[in-house]
Amino acid sequence: MRVLVLGAAGQLGRDLVPQLEADGHEVTALGHRQLDITEARAVADLVRAGGFERVVNCAAYTKVDQAEAEVELAYAVNRDGAANVARACAAAGVVLCHVSTDFVFTQDPPEPPRPWLESDAPSPRGVYAESKRAGELACLESGVGLYLVRTSWLYGAEGPNFPLAICRAAAAGRPLQVVADQVGSPTWTGDLAAALVRLLGQEQLGIYHLSGSGSTTWYHFARAVLDEVGLPARVQPTTTAEWAAPAPRPRYSVLANQRWRQLGMPPLPAWQQGLVEYVRGNRQLLAGRPRD
Repeated sequence: MRVLVLGAAGQLGRDLVPQLEADGHEVTALGHRQLDITEARAVADLVRAGGFERVVNCAAYTKVDQAEAEVELAYAVNRDGAANVARACAAAGVVLCHVSTDFVFTQDPPEPPRPWLESDAPSPRGVYAESKRAGELACLESGVGLYLVRTSWLYGAEGPNFPLAICRAAAAGRPLQVVADQVGSPTWTGDLAAALVRLLGQEQLGIYHLSGSGSTTWYHFARAVLDEVGLPARVQPTTTAEWAAPAPRPRYSVLANQRWRQLGMPPLPAWQQGLVEYVRGNRQLLAGRPRD
């Protein structure tokens, strides 16, 4: 297939492009410098003329706390940019894969908590989450053939992301306090990219949750990262209330990956295994040493 990947310079794009190419697809990979998705005409012209069979939109504004002060920019990218891509694909008859987030489930979970299904109604809070949900709705309302993929706690080689931030703080000797009352599923971009390659070949469109198997807290994830990298550091647990971040965070955002299983697909690897593979390929970066 001819596949266009937008946001190709980001964490997910950098793993997705080589995996698509290894699977035999012809890939056009564009970062923000090559195509700004907020430019509707440029997006439409490219998609119309490209002869693509699939478009994957990995482009997003992801600065969760900064979004509270950069409201217009967050919506310009996450809502309006997503709408531009979806409308261009709909006009050209191209199937779109749009990548979204577990943050759309910022509401309190049922008691006892259970993983969020694709059929559950999102209730986002905070500018980042609300702008991402607005982007989802723009895609769903555009009439485009759509894979709408939500993932969670995503991290890859380039950052910025949680494992890199934790390792850099530990290497600098800074005290580490990490929230221990938020539960989710860390997802390595290498595992998500492999799943997306498989999903793009499926005929069943719709909403999909794709995340690492199992769940943990940010605190336990931090300890696992440092143990795997081999960085000695003391990590203290804290609470969401004590941390007092500018933007709301989901208390529980584990995704069920139900529709993926209904396709007969194997679950994404356990989050612990994803971390092992990530560290194996990025140990020097995580340990603060220059690459060979």
